[in-house]
Amino acid sequence: MTITYREALRAGLYEALEKDGRVFLMGEDVGRYGGTYAVSKGLLEKFGPERVRDTPLSELGFVGAGIGAALGGLRPIVEVMTVNFSLLALDQIVNSAATLRHMSGGQLSVPLVIRMSSGAGRQLAAQHSHSFEGWYAHIPGIKVLAAATIDDARFMLGAALAEPDPVIVFEYPALFETRGEPASDAVDISSARIRRTGSKVTLVTYGASLPKALAAAEEVDGEVIDLRVLRPLDIDTVLESVRKTRRAVVIDEGWRSGSLAAEIMARIAEQAFYDLDAPLARVCTEEVPIPYARHLEEAALPQPEKIVRAVRGMLA
Repeated sequence: MTITYREALRAGLYEALEKDGRVFLMGEDVGRYGGTYAVSKGLLEKFGPERVRDTPLSELGFVGAGIGAALGGLRPIVEVMTVNFSLLALDQIVNSAATLRHMSGGQLSVPLVIRMSSGAGRQLAAQHSHSFEGWYAHIPGIKVLAAATIDDARFMLGAALAEPDPVIVFEYPALFETRGEPASDAVDISSARIRRTGSKVTLVTYGASLPKALAAAEEVDGEVIDLRVLRPLDIDTVLESVRKTRRAVVIDEGWRSGSLAAEIMARIAEQAFYDLDAPLARVCTEEVPIPYARHLEEAALPQPEKIVRAVRGMLA
């Protein structure tokens, strides 16, 4: 059955709540309003206010409450409306959730899942549109996932809830209306995926940039790697592809400076430098706050034509 990315996310939430009584959802507007993006619509009526909890507008507070619930044996799913607002909870995520297993000598675990929307493309302006996946991928002690396909949107949550330590799952409003049919009934959250085979260049990406990389790949015979798991990175899948195509372009909706793209390029250079026939390249978001105006937003973001141009530059 064909479903939208939004419906896939909702189905994942429904299944998680139905399957395990320890699971509950909490966040701003997740209950009566049905979620800012209507992902949790109908869940309050089905599962009640004890398991679908509307919270005050305090990310620091409710993420901390989620950590406490996880320490107490529950399996909380905390929704942070947008990654921009997660900055208000960085202390809880970085200094508590990510460190408690280490600081307790393995006595404590924090089986917490934090869902965040990320990225631009819906004219939500600078305070709701940035991409900070690279920031979180920098932090030991958490697993960082990026759901870019219907399958991953549907099944990543269940896999994340089985983890003993904190997991951040990034979701992408730019993909909410995309449609597809789930191809399996589960996903692993340990490896990257080749979404298209090709011979001329390896295109490495994640999240909302995946459809753009796939569109560009059709023009340049590119092999497209969807990272999916941003921490820990499955660099072996990337290196295997690079050794075949001998060229690589990294597409990242984060800013170029200090980006996840830079880390991926560094690892390729460290481990596959002599396999390359051309310098590495990357296509990132322009170094500006995301604009509101549609034409400026599109100009700021990675686009298929920018990716094609980068590839043709190394083939020239």
